[in-house]
Amino acid sequence: MYIGTAAWSIPRDVALQFPGDGQHLERYARRFACAEINSSFYRSHKPETYARWAAMTPPHFRFAVKLPRAITHDAALRGARKPLRAFFDETAGLGDRLGVLLVQLPPSQAWEARVARGFFGLLRESWDGPIACEPRHASWFEPRADQALARLRVSRVAADPARLDAAARPGGWLGPAGDGAGALLYYRWHGSPRVYWSSYDRAWLARQAAQLAQWPAGAVPWVIFDNTASGAATADALALQALLASPQA
Repeated sequence: MYIGTAAWSIPRDVALQFPGDGQHLERYARRFACAEINSSFYRSHKPETYARWAAMTPPHFRFAVKLPRAITHDAALRGARKPLRAFFDETAGLGDRLGVLLVQLPPSQAWEARVARGFFGLLRESWDGPIACEPRHASWFEPRADQALARLRVSRVAADPARLDAAARPGGWLGPAGDGAGALLYYRWHGSPRVYWSSYDRAWLARQAAQLAQWPAGAVPWVIFDNTASGAATADALALQALLASPQA
C-alpha cells in the first residue's frame, strides 16, 4: 500500500518524525513510499528537475504525476497528442519512479464516450502503467461510464469529500475479476469539511484503515492526502500509516 501527500513539504509540527539530513523530499521518502506531483498541473518542469527528484528517493519510491490543466481543463481532453508528447518528454526524467498518471477533470466536464475513448487510447500509446482519473461531473459515475473506464483500464479515483456516494469508492478498472486484485485503487482525500484545509479525526481515519485492509491481496491502494493548505496532510498520512500497521487495522 502506498500512503503519501500531494507534494512533500514537512510541516514544523511533525518535523521530528522525519529525522536525518537532506532536503524535504529526501527526508519525506524515508517515511513514505509515494508522493503526488501537483505542480505539473500548473506548469511544466524540465526533465532535469524530474530526474533530480527521482535521484532523491530510494528505488521502491514512486511518484504520481498530475497531467497539465492545458490538457484536462483548457482543451477538455481534445487535441492532446502534441501536449502529451511534451509531457512525456519531461516526465521521462523520473525513469522507473513514475508510478501513476493522474487525470483530474473539471466539475463541468460531462462524460462523452468518444472523447474519453480517444483520449485514454492516445494516453495508452505512451504509457502502459496505472492511470487514475478523478472526474467530478455526475455523468462519469453512471454504469456506462464506469464500464467504459474499466475497458480502458483506467481507475476512477475515490475522493473525499465526495460529490456523490459512488465518488467515495474506487471505480472503473478494478482488475480482471473486478474485486480490486491487480488494480490501482487511488484515493484522494482533500480535507473535510473545509476542502484542502481540514484535518481528519482519528475515528474517520480508523474507519478508512479498516476498509482499506479489506481489499484482497494483489490490490494496489494509493492514498494521497491533499489537505495541504494548513499542513494537515502530513500528520494525517502518518496517522493512517500507524493505524494500518496496528493489528486492529
